Amino acid sequence: MSMTRTRPPAAATSPTDTSLFDPAGADSGRFDTLAVRGGEPKSYGYHAATMPMVCTATYTFDSSQAIHDHFQGKVERGEYGRYGNPTVRVAEQKLSALEGAQETALFGSGMAAIATFLLEYLKPGDHVVMTSDCYRRTRQFIRTTLAKYGITHSFVPPGDYDALSDAVQPETRLIVSEAPTNPYLRVVDVARLAEIRRKHRRVKLLVDATLATPYNFRPLEHGADLVVHSCTKYLGGHNDLLAGSISGARDLISAMHDARGVFGGILDPHAGYLLIRGIKTFSVRMKHHNQSALRIAEFLEGHPAVERVFYPGLASHPDHEVARKQFHGFGGIVSFLVRGDLERTIRFIDACQIPSVGPSMGGVETLIEQPALISFYELTTEQRQALGIANNLVRLSVGLESTDDLVADLDQALRATS
Repeated sequence: MSMTRTRPPAAATSPTDTSLFDPAGADSGRFDTLAVRGGEPKSYGYHAATMPMVCTATYTFDSSQAIHDHFQGKVERGEYGRYGNPTVRVAEQKLSALEGAQETALFGSGMAAIATFLLEYLKPGDHVVMTSDCYRRTRQFIRTTLAKYGITHSFVPPGDYDALSDAVQPETRLIVSEAPTNPYLRVVDVARLAEIRRKHRRVKLLVDATLATPYNFRPLEHGADLVVHSCTKYLGGHNDLLAGSISGARDLISAMHDARGVFGGILDPHAGYLLIRGIKTFSVRMKHHNQSALRIAEFLEGHPAVERVFYPGLASHPDHEVARKQFHGFGGIVSFLVRGDLERTIRFIDACQIPSVGPSMGGVETLIEQPALISFYELTTEQRQALGIANNLVRLSVGLESTDDLVADLDQALRATS
């Protein structure tokens, strides 16, 4: 018998019962409810209040007819673990609800999500335009890996919309940007990017909104075609999982489900289970992240031991007006320059008592890092400066500890090493 599929495989068997909320009907006034209930059925098997973790690599069929029905698209069910999982599927539905997207595909990491999309969507001879301050691993993938397959690129400065428009060529198929960027938190006007994209029918717009999160910003509502997240960060929220997502129109994301089955960058059921748990408290956490980070940014901006603060909620930030217009909140990352050199900044970070020193962001624990020592350790001072990474730059991922405690701790560390 033929095993040819007539449509992309279903991600997995969905729980019986219909979803409480239509993902396309999300609005900010219902976000708290969407975070808890969106994309989920009213009840699960075994009378479970939340989606169980389904740990299986293999799905069995009751009969040969059931195989026919599956491959002919008559029923949606699981076939093999690389093609989907019920727990992961519920996590995808929840993300679609939060983003207002038709469909979402989850991967083992944010880089797996974006790399799979780029490899699947682009072909030799295509061209990509990307803002130059996007995540360095994404830039690296476009600059090195895609170049091996004859895919060219142009990097343009953030906020230079004329340069971005001029960079679009007849071969351009994709514009890639972030909102906001890391570590300087530049905020691109996605509606302006979408306007540029609309002038070129064959060009799609992809936005990495990991730092903004769907609580603060939903790029699809501003004209983007696709939105990517490192769910490892705020969506998971507890520094205990790796996951990445891409959301958008069903036809684009269905191709991602197929490509994921080929490349194998799947999300395991346990990570899917943890992601569902994280999303349920996501809205509550983001309120605190937003409020606490803004207060800390204001404190740091007025501190004599701080040279400059980068936070889109401050009027001093170059993209403050764009952020005010586009975002619901300004996020939980605060970057700043300590007055002093590399060693002075090291002493400050080591004097902090509450934040943990480490990479990443978006968890309940406050994390602090000196990019020159973690993300760019292998480079010389001159090479780092050429990339815009100062020796005295600090990135603070504000967690859920008391804001008063964090302010007091930062103050004592700055004073102790001034």
